[in-house]
Amino acid sequence: MSEWTGMRVLTGVWNSFWRPTLGAVRGWALAAVISNAVIITTGEAVRLSSSGLGCDDWPTCTTTSLIASHVTGQTLLNTWIEFGNRLLNYPLVIIAGLAFVACWRYRSADGQRRRDLTRLSAVLPLGIVAQAVVGGLVVLTKLNPAMVSVHYLLSAGLLAVAVVLHARVTEGDGPVRPLVRADLRVLAWLLAGATAVMLAAGTVVTGTGPLAGTEIDSHGHYTTVPRFHLSLVGVTQFHADIAWFISATSLALAIGLRYSAAPPRAQRYGWIVVGGVVVQAVIGYTQYFLHLPAGLVWVHVSTAVVLWILVLRLYLSTRERGPAPAAEPARVEPDGYASPAYGGSGAERGAP
Repeated sequence: MSEWTGMRVLTGVWNSFWRPTLGAVRGWALAAVISNAVIITTGEAVRLSSSGLGCDDWPTCTTTSLIASHVTGQTLLNTWIEFGNRLLNYPLVIIAGLAFVACWRYRSADGQRRRDLTRLSAVLPLGIVAQAVVGGLVVLTKLNPAMVSVHYLLSAGLLAVAVVLHARVTEGDGPVRPLVRADLRVLAWLLAGATAVMLAAGTVVTGTGPLAGTEIDSHGHYTTVPRFHLSLVGVTQFHADIAWFISATSLALAIGLRYSAAPPRAQRYGWIVVGGVVVQAVIGYTQYFLHLPAGLVWVHVSTAVVLWILVLRLYLSTRERGPAPAAEPARVEPDGYASPAYGGSGAERGAP
């Protein structure tokens, strides 16, 4: 890469958040969605590989080392899995921070700041700070299952904020206008709520079962970390009951959208969600009858993250707030080059 090309890339990245177009803001919002989804899946890999105490201190890895270092009773692989997940928080923070700056700096044609985008994007860096605190408590309490559940659900909440932000970028800031019948809107709301409850129930199942985590003492003996004192069969059945409710609700919603005046996008999301629910059910029952192999459980959790995104997008597709305000008109640079205010198109200015 030539020096000139490198300068253009750096300038494009800078303009994407300091002089952002609508496309650039949407790009940063998408980056926030992807990064929050990735951190959830890698965090679950930490737990399922029993690496949650691979670093036994916080915010350092150990009391004597800032970076990955040998922890008594833990394998080197466990330590690096845990430390690697911690390192992923740095790009997560950077993306969240730059998404906020882009939303804060963006101006529409009337020169006004999109306060709705600014408020939503501000939740992301603040939420990550809260996540860091909760993550520290998870380590210091030796993987207390309640704290682990809070840690996971806070991540799911931040992912939801990122999904809403990504959708709101291309919308106006007017009042909500339904695009489907009221009963279908209720079904979409119930589906989103039930999916959130299912995610919470899933953390309880994991915190009750054999994959809640283990600890190795200095003599090489495995001991289990604290677990929920609940019946594994009972919480698993409750989790499955919620899944059946989601299956029925998603199918009813997809059929209702198909045979009503719903917009094509909402219909597509309806059937995609139904397909996602079927995949989740197959994986869920397979892992149960195979006695919860860790790898398959990780796939189940990862597809649940994707399903959560799709359910939120389905709900958002049932309403609108009008089109997004146009960007500011082009301005003329001192050298005579006309460019849109805040840096040109997302592709030209390096939007992520």
